[in-house]
Amino acid sequence: MHSQKLGWLLLSPTIIILGLFGIFPFIYVLWVSFHAWNPFAANPGMVFNWADNYRRLVFDPQFLASLGITLAFVFFAVVSELVLGYILAQALLKDFPGKAVFRTIHTLPLIMAPIIVGSVWKLMTTPSIGIIPYLLRSWFGYDLNIGQSAVAAFTVTVIMDIWHWTPLVTLSLIAALVSLPSDPFEQAQIDGAGKSQIFWHITLPLIRPALLATVFIRLMDALRTVDEVLMLTGGGPGSSTRYIGVHIFREVFPKTNYGYGSAISVIVLYLTIVVCWLLYVGLIAPRVKRG
Repeated sequence: MHSQKLGWLLLSPTIIILGLFGIFPFIYVLWVSFHAWNPFAANPGMVFNWADNYRRLVFDPQFLASLGITLAFVFFAVVSELVLGYILAQALLKDFPGKAVFRTIHTLPLIMAPIIVGSVWKLMTTPSIGIIPYLLRSWFGYDLNIGQSAVAAFTVTVIMDIWHWTPLVTLSLIAALVSLPSDPFEQAQIDGAGKSQIFWHITLPLIRPALLATVFIRLMDALRTVDEVLMLTGGGPGSSTRYIGVHIFREVFPKTNYGYGSAISVIVLYLTIVVCWLLYVGLIAPRVKRG
């Protein structure tokens, strides 16, 4: 009994912080989502409107378009980061000249704030002064202008996210690969298994928990991307990069539509939980059941 009380006592700071900065804000946002509220209007009071905000979401073309391009952005960014992160993790497990310098440079984007990343890429992609449009024009004769081309703007935002967050995937997978036992790999090589067979039947199943945890982190981060996209494209041209985080920002701050923005936030949280749960059920749950 004494040990249980001590355990709860030690956990109490974490529980209090989680309640203050996690549970309470969620309950408040959920409450606001059932109201029409513009605190800067002539009548700044909250008006309870049942589920009108959620009903409006179903027929809001801007929200649906934003959700569609967000899912496309998340798919291309996260898949690319996983592939590149695994390749770089395998490379960094080996010794080669300049490994320490490369590892340091590769990790630098992680220490940069998202708004700084957006500012840097804004400078690099500005047609008049940017190094990227200059190189593309010099080498391939292609004029890059993310302010005029929707495809170019979407592609650059994906590449920016890959550049920013691939080091996180690399570090996570390095930790997973280093902790793998050597016996299964040695036995597979003795049995004559090829590299692809070893990867699919030994490496991938063993790093699956770490890989899934990394996917969860990147999914949650990619779905709420705001700062860097606002700095780089502002959500344009048009609405080609108006991802769901940018859409919520536009609804809450310029339009001061707090109730509708809260409803969108709740729906995005729900979709994130559903996607993570589906990944868990598809990749981890069958393995646990067999075990």
